[in-house]
Amino acid sequence: MSSLIRFGVSLDNELLKKFDIHLSKKGYASRSEAFRDLIREDLVKNEWLDEDKETAGAIILIYDHHQSQLLGRITQVQHDHQSVIVSTQHIHLDHHNCLEIIAIRGIGKEIKELADHLRSLKGVKHGTLSLSTMGKDLH
Repeated sequence: MSSLIRFGVSLDNELLKKFDIHLSKKGYASRSEAFRDLIREDLVKNEWLDEDKETAGAIILIYDHHQSQLLGRITQVQHDHQSVIVSTQHIHLDHHNCLEIIAIRGIGKEIKELADHLRSLKGVKHGTLSLSTMGKDLH
């Protein structure tokens, strides 16, 4: 017996048309797979709210490397949180801007503290935190 369950969804016609256009642009083969991805994404975001769960992801920073002592502060913050940092990659975008990608894995609370600390440093122009669950029940 299959574990696949079928159920109906009621949508406004215009919303469904927009959804189908969106699916086509993203290359989905079916509405079902798109709905599964949307449900998984929402479940992952919900797990992020539980700061005691293990997560993995990346912190992405863009910053001005000419900002006085910024690179040293970024390095110090990373050393203070080395228990959750898996690796880092530093990319020179142009004469002024650098991109730092920090791969992370650990408890959500510490990861969020690290990301917030790095984003708040003077000279960091933009920072994002992208997390994914370590859970096995999202398949």
